[in-house]
Amino acid sequence: MSTLAHSEQPTRITVIGAGVIGLSSAHELASAGHQVTVIADQDSLETVSAVAAAIWFPYHSENSPAADLLLARSLARFEQLADIAETGVDLRTGLNVDHVPGADRSWTKIVANVSEAPPADLPEGAFAGAYATVPIITMSTYLLWLKHEVEKLGVTFIHETIKELKELEHDADVVVIAGGLRGGELLGDDDTVYPIRGQVLRLANPNNLRSWLCDDDYPDGVSYIIPRRDDIIVGGTDTAHDWNQEFDPATATQILCRATALVPELAGLQVLEHKVGLRPARASIRLELVSGHPLPVVAAYGHGGAGVTLSWGTAQRVAELVDSALS
Repeated sequence: MSTLAHSEQPTRITVIGAGVIGLSSAHELASAGHQVTVIADQDSLETVSAVAAAIWFPYHSENSPAADLLLARSLARFEQLADIAETGVDLRTGLNVDHVPGADRSWTKIVANVSEAPPADLPEGAFAGAYATVPIITMSTYLLWLKHEVEKLGVTFIHETIKELKELEHDADVVVIAGGLRGGELLGDDDTVYPIRGQVLRLANPNNLRSWLCDDDYPDGVSYIIPRRDDIIVGGTDTAHDWNQEFDPATATQILCRATALVPELAGLQVLEHKVGLRPARASIRLELVSGHPLPVVAAYGHGGAGVTLSWGTAQRVAELVDSALS
């Protein structure tokens, strides 16, 4: 039983980070009756979450039973949100391409409507492919909606950089670290977090292209085409340990060239924006209670390229860990 049950005062929880993991965690914690404050040095639309394509898919994240639970929980929530137009969440059908035998398809056991693609539908050189209907999230819309929902639950936001957790020991009962690349730095015991640089283009979608395509092993580089409501995200890059946040014109040309080879309908579409984000990667997601600090700490970082995909499952697990810390 949590402290909340023994006290008239709600438990004070500080969430560090205003990306999709931080906002989702704040939502679940506030929904449970906690008094939640989000502290971040970036607005939600400035985080790597805002750069995400964002298709429900476990890209550059761990493959484990624990991760599968996060995936399933998140998928269920996004499917519910797809019924609410203002969330920016839509269910779209598309093709995931495999270039080698034995490619990891563990994600397909979580999705209800996967079917094998006929050979005629595959890009040249592909071994196999699977059609699936999964959530596509327009992040500019979704992050604003989610922040609004969180604020309606009474969550407050502070724009500040936290350098050490002891700064919070008098203002919080529990701290949740959802700080992405800074997660290990804030805890001071984890130097295993590293960036995977992603560069994408945002194209106009005048012809209302709807089907997505992901080809992680495309011979010339990872390629994905994700049509959203009013645009198309085309990517990308997956360069580990690259901290460069400036877009590279030559890389953009290469991305668009291989994407157009896969989806000829992209030819000639207006480029609306170039975007770069640093995915917070780790050998495994860190989602656990951490001892040895002035107050209880829950770590929630290291999601690689699957932060959006795993966000609601992570948030639910954060709430469970907070209850454990307070029991």
